[in-house]
Amino acid sequence: MSEQVKQTVKKVFEDLATGLETGRMGAKIKIGLTIEGSELGTEVMCEAANIIKQKNLFDLVLIGPEMDWTDEFIHYSTNECQKEAATLMEELLDSGEIQGCVTLHYNFPIGVSTVGKVVTPALGKELFIATTTGTTSSNRNEAMVLNAINGIVAAKATGIKKPTIGILNVEGAKTVERALTTLKENGYEILFGESQREDGGKVLRGNDLLLGSVDVVVCDSLTGNILMKLFSAYTSGGNYETGGSGYGPGIGRNYERNICIISRASGAPVIANALEYAYELAKGKLAKVSQIEYSKAQQAELKNICEELTASQITETKERTMPPKEIVTCEISGIEIMELEEAVYTLWEVDIYAESGMGCTGPIVLVNDEKIDRAKEILKRKKFL
Repeated sequence: MSEQVKQTVKKVFEDLATGLETGRMGAKIKIGLTIEGSELGTEVMCEAANIIKQKNLFDLVLIGPEMDWTDEFIHYSTNECQKEAATLMEELLDSGEIQGCVTLHYNFPIGVSTVGKVVTPALGKELFIATTTGTTSSNRNEAMVLNAINGIVAAKATGIKKPTIGILNVEGAKTVERALTTLKENGYEILFGESQREDGGKVLRGNDLLLGSVDVVVCDSLTGNILMKLFSAYTSGGNYETGGSGYGPGIGRNYERNICIISRASGAPVIANALEYAYELAKGKLAKVSQIEYSKAQQAELKNICEELTASQITETKERTMPPKEIVTCEISGIEIMELEEAVYTLWEVDIYAESGMGCTGPIVLVNDEKIDRAKEILKRKKFL
């Protein structure tokens, strides 16, 4: 069989597979990219888009203002407002027009956090960091247990059938290890890796991150965010992220959108890698894998395990009454993550509707535009700011 025939046969099978994935025979998967908001300018977006165009793995869909290069791609025009681009991105995802999207900033709901992917410097191995942005839970230990499931979901959706996991040696690591061991004993499949240090164990040291001792490292989001920045930009001095695949997709119980996050300092190589990451997740049916893994974990008594982890917090929490919901678009940053939920409840008590989230620089409280000044004043008076 000639090389040309082989390539033709290969393309036919690829088109068939794509058709099954998208429900549109002969159509490629479409991955979106919002192009506004980078500290490095739109030049990096253009460069990344052209990298993807040359690879021709999927159709790239640009979302954002018109520029002299956007007419070379499928393009949905918006003004320079990132919120408008985010709204359009959600509409395109929910309608099935695109199967994933890479964006610079997105407020995921509480319970959803992102799984980043980097290349370790010692052996050049890919490592999933679970998690890197978002708040899976306001209770640190519960969050890390859920982050472990999110990391497994991301790894499986990209083709790793039995990912190994380890727990970073941060506060609560041993408690999280016990909880995950119980989950495994109850029937949920977890394949623990082991530290390469002499004493081994499921708890990882910094050396293990450099080596890539496991497929998935479990940590809290703020630690994961720092790790992503270090792995991505340690060769450039910090202003330009050169390595890795970005901060990854938002994953959580019952969450279905394939939205992958990059930083405002992400360079063209990282943006291109993030787009390929989103493509792999779309091919691997991220939402379906997430549903399956969380269902299996629930059968292994995940709920009871999480309730035990949060029992002391729950007994101390008084009953809260939520004010009527409002549109919340103004961000208040500078609040300690362990006090984030309490800050929200404090505003509720004075009839200000608020939500918590994770912004580019850390935890945020979201309130209505008209109540931002009063909300800040109250949070300062209560020593949250």
